[in-house]
Amino acid sequence: MNAILEGFRGFARYFGGVMGADAYAKYLEHHADSGHGEAPMTEREFWRDRTDRQDSNPQGRCC
Repeated sequence: MNAILEGFRGFARYFGGVMGADAYAKYLEHHADSGHGEAPMTEREFWRDRTDRQDSNPQGRCC
């Protein structure tokens, strides 16, 4: 039973990565590694910025 649960968790992490659910976490990691002087965007600001950029520069995507 534990192996099934671990398999499901692995699939959920993979699917979340494909869908971009981990984008904010990746942004924070990049921001910290880059040594920016200013504070990172809040999660709300990040998603608003990302959505605005996608709307102004449409690329091939499913939705």
